[in-house]
Amino acid sequence: MEEIKTDLLVIGAGSGGLSVAAGAVQMGASVVLLEGHEMGGDCLNWGCVPSKALIASGKAAHAQTQTAIFGVKDVTPQVDYAAAKAHVADVIAQIAPVDSQERFEGLGVRVIREFGRFVSPKVVEAGVHRITARRVVIATGSSPLVPPVPGLDDVPYLTNETLFQLTEQPKHLLIVGGGPIGIETAQAHVRLGCQVTVIEGATALGRDDPEMAAIVLDALRAEGVEIAEGALAAKVSGQAGAITLETQDGRSFSGSHLLMAVGRRANTESLNLEAAGIETTRTGIKVDAGLKTSNRRVYAIGDVAGGMQFTHVAGYQAGIIIRSALFGLPAKARTDHIPYATYTDPELAQIGLTEGEAHKVYGDKLTVVRFEFDHNDRLIAERKAKGLIKAMVVKGRPIGVSIAGPQAGELINLWALVIANKLKMSAVAGMVAPYPTVGEVNKRVAGAYFSPQLFDNPKVKTVVGLVQRWLP
Repeated sequence: MEEIKTDLLVIGAGSGGLSVAAGAVQMGASVVLLEGHEMGGDCLNWGCVPSKALIASGKAAHAQTQTAIFGVKDVTPQVDYAAAKAHVADVIAQIAPVDSQERFEGLGVRVIREFGRFVSPKVVEAGVHRITARRVVIATGSSPLVPPVPGLDDVPYLTNETLFQLTEQPKHLLIVGGGPIGIETAQAHVRLGCQVTVIEGATALGRDDPEMAAIVLDALRAEGVEIAEGALAAKVSGQAGAITLETQDGRSFSGSHLLMAVGRRANTESLNLEAAGIETTRTGIKVDAGLKTSNRRVYAIGDVAGGMQFTHVAGYQAGIIIRSALFGLPAKARTDHIPYATYTDPELAQIGLTEGEAHKVYGDKLTVVRFEFDHNDRLIAERKAKGLIKAMVVKGRPIGVSIAGPQAGELINLWALVIANKLKMSAVAGMVAPYPTVGEVNKRVAGAYFSPQLFDNPKVKTVVGLVQRWLP
């Protein structure tokens, strides 16, 4: 067995692990990176990248059916599902070199293509390698959670890890789970000519502001997606091409393919965490505000740490770990400034508290301001003027923003800057946005916050009246 000593050992080559490894080695640390599966992890191979590529295919097909209003005759798109999947594969291939073993070895990282497991608090074994590191970062990510539904083991089903390998177009796709993954997949497939039914045990997009979620769900239903809520899966039966799912309330749904999209579980099983004295929770590895585990030499990052499961969160956390592990400086992760988006059409984006959450925390101190997208001239011109932005404000400072509408994932970026830097609404109101742009909705919602103070204030009108009398 080869003995290796290193400053930093990173277990897992997903987005978080790669960010730590790249940053650390370029700052002078010796780094060993373990990956027993695919470089790039879930995001590149089965998550963010392929799903957005397939969404783009669906959007292209859907656009052909929505042109008459612009004076161009609608056409029925001729969908080649296998070709759409080839597009997905090509997108992955174009991005893959950035996450490749060759690139990281070129940076100076020692890459070992094996899974790692702790054999003591300081030592990890991977294949024929025995690695002792000053600091260890666990970045093993998460995998699809497949619930123990009776009959599921006897029926072929898909997860996000196998969906993108499918080249046969599903005639009728049953999706169990109405969260972002299930809803994004549903719209992409209905636009590619599939019949789609979403089966959700509680409420679809239930973690989002209900008013905003309704805008998205109404759009999906209008496109033909069936969304069944309050439908807990009780039994699955059938065979390939003819699958039936029964719910606890007696409903029955039949389709050709079944996708399980009910959530994620942290990848901790093979790590032998007990040997390292690392505690876990129901959602993943237990970490403190600095992302340290109960073993003070070991950090956990990204999905495996059991918090917000987004690629950009793992990237942000990488910076926290580098500050702590390389420089010995205090560093704590925060979440109030972390945005997220669901890439449906219209998109859904959120940062900070929703309206309901903000009311519970701040009560009468809260001001909620709104701006409807149907007053944005650029979107009117493009026939997409349906959506809403809400800002939750306390003492002039936004503590949450919800957006449902075109380009919501882009619009939320400004609010990420504002909230991360603790700016006030006056900073947004004071910016000048080019006309006509979709981005004007951000300035307009800030304007809506100040309008009552300016236009509905008797004192302001009195002052203006007095000034006008005295002006020459």
